Amino acid sequence: MPFLRSSPCILIPLLGLVVGACRAPAPDAQRPSRLLAGWMAGSFTSAAQHAAAAEDFFDIRLAMAPIWSGRSDGPWLYVEQAVATAIDRPYRQRIYHLVDQADGSVRSDVYTLPGDPLAWAGAHTAPQRFDALTPEQLQLRAGCSIVLRRVDEHTWAGSTEGNGCASERSGAAFATAEVTLTGQGMATLDRGFDAAGKQVWGSTKGPYRFEKVALTTR
Repeated sequence: MPFLRSSPCILIPLLGLVVGACRAPAPDAQRPSRLLAGWMAGSFTSAAQHAAAAEDFFDIRLAMAPIWSGRSDGPWLYVEQAVATAIDRPYRQRIYHLVDQADGSVRSDVYTLPGDPLAWAGAHTAPQRFDALTPEQLQLRAGCSIVLRRVDEHTWAGSTEGNGCASERSGAAFATAEVTLTGQGMATLDRGFDAAGKQVWGSTKGPYRFEKVALTTR
């Protein structure tokens, strides 16, 4: 499977001795996390899906913008999601941190913003606003990370693992998330379950399908 990472050092027999030789790490631009960050950065809409099945899917707008581009610990993105009729009042705002894993997968850690998240509404159009913020001011959503793995040359997919992503929305005990990414868009399925495992929120008709409509650049 492409992108699998082995040890940067190998053992080479030489004149009866075993000599260690180390390869240089992959350039930052070639890391899977950078590829995925490029796919994720932009503006997305589920308008086409809503038009085809308005009773099952809302018209949702999703925006992701790279932040803290000078950091060396992997890409960070600001994410906000809103109903098209209330675009200035997003119902979900998060910070994602993409971390390359030794097996070639990419872990997307999820953080919440400090204070009133709505104070950051629309910040995807001016991500330099986050220069006044640091990762230490964020709150990690433990158990909510998504592990993404390569499906083929054009597709990555992943999900949360287990039931450790706590949720109190609509009587839920935990939430799950599934995502499929391509260079043209993404499909996402977020659901909440009560302690007995019964779904209490989220789509019951399959994933939301978002088409990429414009890049968000700094």
